[in-house]
Amino acid sequence: MRVGVLQFKPIRGDRESNFQKIKKPCKGVTLDLLVLPELATTGYLFRSKAELAPLAEAFPGGQTSGFLTELAGTIGGHVVCGVAEKEGEILYNSAVLFSPQGHLGTYRKVHLFDKEKEVFEPGNLGLPVFDLGEARIGMMVCFDWIFPESARSLALAGAEIICHPANLVLPYCPRAAVTRAIENHVYYLLADRIGAEQSRGEELRFIGQSRILGVKGEILASLEKEEALITAEIDPSLAGDKHVTPRNHLFHDRRPDCYRLG
Repeated sequence: MRVGVLQFKPIRGDRESNFQKIKKPCKGVTLDLLVLPELATTGYLFRSKAELAPLAEAFPGGQTSGFLTELAGTIGGHVVCGVAEKEGEILYNSAVLFSPQGHLGTYRKVHLFDKEKEVFEPGNLGLPVFDLGEARIGMMVCFDWIFPESARSLALAGAEIICHPANLVLPYCPRAAVTRAIENHVYYLLADRIGAEQSRGEELRFIGQSRILGVKGEILASLEKEEALITAEIDPSLAGDKHVTPRNHLFHDRRPDCYRLG
C-alpha cells in the first residue's frame, strides 16, 4: 500500500479555503490511504457550541462529505479526515472514512482535551475497525494518544494501521506514537496541523511533527513545521505478526488476570 499524511495550516471558520488547501498537494497523487488532521475543514479553537454549530455537519451528507468523496476519487483510494460532526443538536469531534463511493465509517473522539469538553460530547461509537480490503484500519483523534488503551483496543480488534488525525499542542505525542506502534506492532499514521489560532484572547500553537511509522516504530516519513504531503510504501501483512521473539507474542503473553484496568 502507498499511504500518505497531509500536514497543513487550516483557516479557522473557512471550509472552502481548507478544501482548496487540502486538494492542491493531492493533485496528481495516487494513494491507497490518506490521513488528514483533526478538524481539518473547520479549524479548531471554538469557544462554544453555538460558535461551531454552523460549520458542523452530519455524516454522510453535506458539503464536506461531497468533498471527501471527490478527494478519495482523486487519489484513487481512501481518506480519513478529522471533522466537526453534528447529530441533531449534539456535536462530536470525529474522524470519518471515505472511499470514491462515499462514506464508509465514523469514529467519535472518546477522550476530549481541555476546553473541548465545553463544545463536544464524548464519543459513543467505541473504537471500531474498518476493513478496506487491502488492510484493516482504526482511527483515533488527537488526545486519544495519551491513553494506551485506545491503540491497544484497535490492535486487539485487528487494526493493522492506526490513523490518527490530530491538532497537537503538547510536545509528547510524536514520541509516544513510536511506543504505540512498537507495543502493538502496527503502522501509525499521525496527521497533525501547524500554525496558530486565536479566540477571545486565547491562542493555541500547534506543533506539527506529523509521522508515518512502521510496525517497529521506525520513521518511514516525517515533517517538522512545514505544509506538505508525505508518503510511504507499507506492507500491512507485517502487522499480523505479533512475535517479539519466537517465544514471545505481544497478545498471547498478555496477563489480563494480573491487570487492574477498572
